[in-house]
Amino acid sequence: MNIADLRKSYEKAELSESASHADPRVQFEQWLQQAIDGQLPEPNAMTLATVGSDLRPSTRIVLIKGVDERGIVWYTNYGSRKGQELAGNPFAALQFHWVELERVVRVEGVVEKVSDAESDAYFASRPLDSRIGAWASPQSQVIDGRTVLVSNAAKYAAQFLLQPPRPPHWGGYRLKPERWEFWQGRKSRLHDRLRYRLDAGQWVRERLAP
Repeated sequence: MNIADLRKSYEKAELSESASHADPRVQFEQWLQQAIDGQLPEPNAMTLATVGSDLRPSTRIVLIKGVDERGIVWYTNYGSRKGQELAGNPFAALQFHWVELERVVRVEGVVEKVSDAESDAYFASRPLDSRIGAWASPQSQVIDGRTVLVSNAAKYAAQFLLQPPRPPHWGGYRLKPERWEFWQGRKSRLHDRLRYRLDAGQWVRERLAP
């Protein structure tokens, strides 16, 4: 099959100014809940884009673990590539793609670490294997093989038993949105795109050409 010939007509919904919320966070929460209610596969998965000191962008999939008026939260290893890039450049972008709903949400803003108390609370809620895994994986570093991970997991499981503390190199980040974009697929590639941008502390909603 020629991939250039792949086509899909988007016809499931529309996105109008009158039907969208004036607060982009509320609009996002509505769409996220619809993705969850629709039992989409991993509705909480999002692409995180960061830029390194070499000005090269990189992306990876992370999972949203919280959203409120302060921003969008996820957790990871601070020493990972994304953690190192955020330490040097706190500006980042997120993207949610709910294929079955023919929807995309893009978010841009500045990233900060969440408080130690928030990271501690979330870490304590994770399954034991995941807590051990946070200790076992030197994320983004070159390792000799999978046996390194297995050996590390066994070592930390024996050391911490049922109460592994949060590693000092692991915790949460929060992206504080400065721009949101909501994309709804439409027929004939005349998609709906609504962008929200901060202007003097207020959200301005604008329609973009597809």
